[in-house]
Amino acid sequence: MSTYIDTTPELGKAFYQRFIGKGKVVMLNLLKFNETADYTLNEHLRPQEPISGEQAYALYMEQAMPELTKAGSRILYYGACHSFLIGPDTEQWDAVLLVEHASVPAFMQFAQNPAYLNHVGHRTAALQDSRLLPSSELPYLRE
Repeated sequence: MSTYIDTTPELGKAFYQRFIGKGKVVMLNLLKFNETADYTLNEHLRPQEPISGEQAYALYMEQAMPELTKAGSRILYYGACHSFLIGPDTEQWDAVLLVEHASVPAFMQFAQNPAYLNHVGHRTAALQDSRLLPSSELPYLRE
């Protein structure tokens, strides 16, 4: 079974080319947390006591929010979820997160910000699996 935590250079380039100049980008995040956060790759961020993946993700969000706000982005929704009403019963997710970014450059500025990158290890420790689906608004739905 494949899991996905980070993008690849190829997918990052395709995202940039597809969404540059399209205005706002909304990112749909599907999140599956580790039962216990795995700080193997980020020992410097490891809390003194073991914490859950969900708690590690909360630390990530706490650290990321100021940088997200500086980039002109905002959280549209964060909520618990489990299995699909329509979709494969083999996929179950713990949480869904919708983040609106003002533009692709704003997202890139956020994602490459050293202050953000200093704490992104909490996200890595938190997640067992994830999906990130960018979207842009369709013209006929714009107000």
